[in-house]
Amino acid sequence: MKLISRNYYLQKLIDVIGTPDIKIITGVRRCGKSKLIDAFEQYLRENHEDSSIIKINYNLKEFRNYREAEKLEEYVAEHTVDDKQNFLLIDEIQRCDNFEDAINGLYETGNYDIYLTGSNAFLSSSDLATLFVGRQYEIEVYPFSLREYMRYYDLNDPETAFDQYFREGGMAGAYLYRNEEDKYNYINEIYETLIIRDIQQKYHIRNKAMFDQLVDFMFDNIANLSSSKNISDNLIKKNIPTNNKTIGNYMSYICNSFLFYKVRRYDLKGKRYLETNDKYYVCDPVFRYAKLGTVNMDYGHAYENMVAIELLRRGYELYVGKLYQKEIDFVAKKRNEELYIQVSDDIFSETTFEREVAPLLKIQNAYPKLLITRTHHPEYQYEGIRIIDIGQWLADSDL
Repeated sequence: MKLISRNYYLQKLIDVIGTPDIKIITGVRRCGKSKLIDAFEQYLRENHEDSSIIKINYNLKEFRNYREAEKLEEYVAEHTVDDKQNFLLIDEIQRCDNFEDAINGLYETGNYDIYLTGSNAFLSSSDLATLFVGRQYEIEVYPFSLREYMRYYDLNDPETAFDQYFREGGMAGAYLYRNEEDKYNYINEIYETLIIRDIQQKYHIRNKAMFDQLVDFMFDNIANLSSSKNISDNLIKKNIPTNNKTIGNYMSYICNSFLFYKVRRYDLKGKRYLETNDKYYVCDPVFRYAKLGTVNMDYGHAYENMVAIELLRRGYELYVGKLYQKEIDFVAKKRNEELYIQVSDDIFSETTFEREVAPLLKIQNAYPKLLITRTHHPEYQYEGIRIIDIGQWLADSDL
C-alpha cells in the first residue's frame, strides 16, 4: 500500500513529547492510527537515538502472550533501560485485558512517555477520563482529507479531484481496490465487521435489528435536525419497538465510536445551547454512499457533511447557529477565530442564492462569512460574503 506522510498529526505527537500525559490516538476504525504510530516510532528512532523505544503491536502474533495487564507490565519492565528516556508505544491496547490498570501503574512510575492507539469503541473519548483519571492527551485522527487524497493520487486540480473524492471518500484502504464495487465492499466490511461489531460487543446490544435500523435512519438523515424522540417515533411507526431513552443511548454509542459526530445547536442572539434537535454527520460520507447508494441522495446535505468533518479535522469547535428564525449551517470557533458558514449544492437560481446568503447577512459582526458551494468558478464576494467552490475550499488545507 502506498503511504503518504500525515505531518499534521505527526507534528501533534512530536509537540507533546516529554509532557506528563498518556497520549492517546483515537478515531474511527481504519483511519490510519496504526500507520501514524509507526511513523512516530520512525521519527523517534531518527531523532531520539539515545532513547529506549518499547513498541507493542497487539495485532502481531508475537504479542499474544502479553494480553493481560500483569504480562504487559512484565514485558515493559524487561525492556526498560534505566538510564535512558523510555518511550512506550502500544497499538490496539484494548486487546490487553484490564489494560487501564497496567497503563496507570506504568504512568505512576514516571519512567515512561506513553503513546496508545485502540479500537474506536473501546477507547472512545467519553471513556478516557474514566480509564486514565484525566491524565490523557487525545489526538483524534480523521479519514483522508481532499488534500491528502490529492497527494496520494498525485492530483493537482481540485476540480477533478473533488468529483473522485466525493465518490471514494477518505478511507485509504479502499484505494487498493480497482473497481468501485470492491471499494464499497471494503467500506461495508469496515462498517459491519469492525465498527458495528465493536459497538454491539462493548455495549451488549441485543436488539441488533433495531440498532441497524437506527444507523440506517441516521445515514438517511445526515444534516437533518434530529432528536432521539423523533427518531424513536419514526421507528415505532415502522413497527420497530423502541423508546426515546434506548435510542438516545444507542446514538451516544454510535458517536463514541467516531462513526458519527453530533453538532449541537446554538442560539446566537440568546448565547445559549438549544436543548433539542441536533445534527449528526458521518465521519466519511463514503459509509453512507456504500451502504445506501444514491437512494434519497441529497447532495446539499452530502456537501454539508464534508464541510462539517473538514472543520472538525482543522480543529474547530462546531455548532449549528440559530439567529431569530434563520439557521446558519455552521458556527466554527477556534481560540479567537470565528467563522459563519452556509453550504449549498446549487446557488445558480436567484431564489436559492438569496435564501443561502440571508442568514449570513443578518450577522452583525466582522467575523468571516462563507458560502461554500459547487460553483466551478474562482472565489468571489457578495456583500462581504466569500463565495467559494467546495473543492477549492477543501483543497485549501495544510492537512
